[in-house]
Amino acid sequence: MWRAGLAAFSALIVLQACGQQSGETRDISDADREYQHVLMEALLDAAPGSVIEIPAGVFVIERGLSLANVDGVTIRGAGMDETILSFAGQRAGAEGLLVTSANNFTIEDLAIEDSIGDALKITGSENVIIRRVRTEWTRGASTDNGAYGIYPVLTTNVLIEESVAIGASDAGIYVGQSDNIIVRNNRAEYNVAGIEIENSMDADVYGNTATNNTGGILVFNMPNLPRPGHGTRVFDNDVFENNTRNFGHAGTPVANVPAGTGILVNSNDDVEIFNNRVARNRTANVIISSLHSAGFSELGVESDFDPYPERIHIHSNTFEGGGNNPDGMDLQALRIALFGPTGRIPDVLWDGYVDEAKMVDGTLPDDLRICVSGAEVLNADGPGGYGNPRIVTAEHDCSHAPRAAVELPF
Repeated sequence: MWRAGLAAFSALIVLQACGQQSGETRDISDADREYQHVLMEALLDAAPGSVIEIPAGVFVIERGLSLANVDGVTIRGAGMDETILSFAGQRAGAEGLLVTSANNFTIEDLAIEDSIGDALKITGSENVIIRRVRTEWTRGASTDNGAYGIYPVLTTNVLIEESVAIGASDAGIYVGQSDNIIVRNNRAEYNVAGIEIENSMDADVYGNTATNNTGGILVFNMPNLPRPGHGTRVFDNDVFENNTRNFGHAGTPVANVPAGTGILVNSNDDVEIFNNRVARNRTANVIISSLHSAGFSELGVESDFDPYPERIHIHSNTFEGGGNNPDGMDLQALRIALFGPTGRIPDVLWDGYVDEAKMVDGTLPDDLRICVSGAEVLNADGPGGYGNPRIVTAEHDCSHAPRAAVELPF
C-alpha cells in the first residue's frame, strides 16, 4: 500500500481519443484496490490523444509500467515533489516506465523513485517532451541503483527541461542515438554522469546545473552502435564540484570516468563549449579524449569507427579552481611532476591523440583542430605513453564558426 490512503485520491483520465468527446473525464479512483492497478489500466487503455492525470501522493508501484504504440499521449502529475511513483518494492519489469513507439508524447510534473533499472526510458519515438520530471534513487550513490534516470534513445525531436536526475549508476539524463535534442534548465546531481549526449546528432545542452556527479556533462561517441553522432553545443551551464566517487558498473564506459570531471568529450566531433561556469572539478574542468585512452578494451571495435575528437571549439567560459586532486595515481603523479605538490592540472586536459592519416605537413587541417581560448591546455601525450606531457595552449589558439541553434517543431 502507498503511504497515503488510496481513498484520499482520485485519478482523472481526460480522454480525447476516437469515440469520446474532447475533454470528457472518467473517474477511475477505486478505494478497493491499489492505485498501481488503476494506473496500469489507464496506460493499457490509452488511446491517441489521451491525457492521464495522476494526483498528488506517494504511490507504490510493484511492476514496471509501459505505454506502447499510441501517439499523442500526455502523462501529467501534480508536481515532481507531489506525485511520486515509488518503485522501491518493484518485483517485475526492467524499467520504471517504458514508452515505446509513442510519437508526440509528453510526460510532466511527477517523480519516479527507486526503480530496479532505468527510471524513464523512451525509445523509437518522435516529438518527445519531458518536463519537470524527477528521477531519483533515494539510497544515495550506489552501484545497485538503476543505470539511467531520464533516458530517451532512438528518438527524434526531444525536449528535456526543468527536470531533476539524482543517483543514476550510469547517467542521470542520457540521450542516445537520437536527433534534434534540447536539454535545458535541468539539475543533475549524484549520478556517475550527470548529463550525457551519446551517438546523437544536433544537441543543445544549456541552462543546466551539474554538480556532485562523477562527471558533470559528457559528450560521447561509442563504437559498436548503429550510428555515430556529432554536433553538440554545451553552453550557459553551471558545472561545479563533480567530485563524487565513481560508482558505475565495472566494464561500462562511464565506470572509467575520473571522479572530478567537469565536461568530458570523448571521440565526438563538432562540439562547441562556451559561456559555461565550470569550477572546482578536482581532476580537470574539461577533458578531451579519444577512444584510445577511454579505459576500456577496443577489441572488436568496428573498423570504420572514428576514435578521435575533432573540430572542438572551447571558448568564452569561466573557470575556477579544479585540477588540484585528480582521480588516480597516474594523474596525481602527472600533476606533481609538472606543477609541484600544490599545483593543479590546467582547465583543459587533452590525451594528445590525433588521426595521423588526416594530417597535412605534420598538422591537422584547420577545420579539424581542437580550438581553445581562455584556458590553458595540457597535452598528456597518450600516443607517447604519457612520457612527455606538456602545455600546448598556443597550438590550440584557433576558432571555428559557431554552430547553429537546435530548433524543435513544437
